[in-house]
Amino acid sequence: MIRLLIAEDHQSLIDGLLLLFKDVQEIEVVGTAKDGKELLEKLDFKKPDVLLTDISMPRMNGVELCKKALKIRPSLKVIAFSMFNNEDAIREMIKAGAYGYILKTSSLQEVKTAIIKASKGQRYFDASININEIESNEISNNKTILSPSETKILKLIAQGKTSSEIAEIRFTAVSTIIKHRKNIIQKLGLQGKGELLRYALQKHQHYK
Repeated sequence: MIRLLIAEDHQSLIDGLLLLFKDVQEIEVVGTAKDGKELLEKLDFKKPDVLLTDISMPRMNGVELCKKALKIRPSLKVIAFSMFNNEDAIREMIKAGAYGYILKTSSLQEVKTAIIKASKGQRYFDASININEIESNEISNNKTILSPSETKILKLIAQGKTSSEIAEIRFTAVSTIIKHRKNIIQKLGLQGKGELLRYALQKHQHYK
């Protein structure tokens, strides 16, 4: 049974989702919240596997919620749930650590599929979203932003290498690798080692 927590500021939509999931045997809705702060308060004791969250909410948006929720519960799989097929919003949610992005116009089957796949550690994006194009643009931009050395180090991070291991592979000092890591985090607008690792892992398929 997949434990699902929902963050959505429209009660009518929450009611609709609860009704839709009522007869879905694989998914149990363990709680709902109308804003990010309320959801964070419930996160620890509800222990969800998947978080389905709106992006535009009062008090805290979906991107900020995603980052904070993953710090509290790193194993959580976050899926963005939005009215808008917006490339910048999709990119920001992926960067924050989201495993999927689906539109509110999606069918129950598509929402269900996204939740099940995310619970298994598989990414899922709405059929109308050209995720390959979005990520190709992101990779292209990152290659421009990052130096050749930083790009190679990001590939090694995606492969699970530690700073010591990367230093050995790159024939350099560990302190140099640590400095490169900090530069990458700053250039990509990430916050800390956790986000850097998630970002690198999500881009891993592009670094093979």
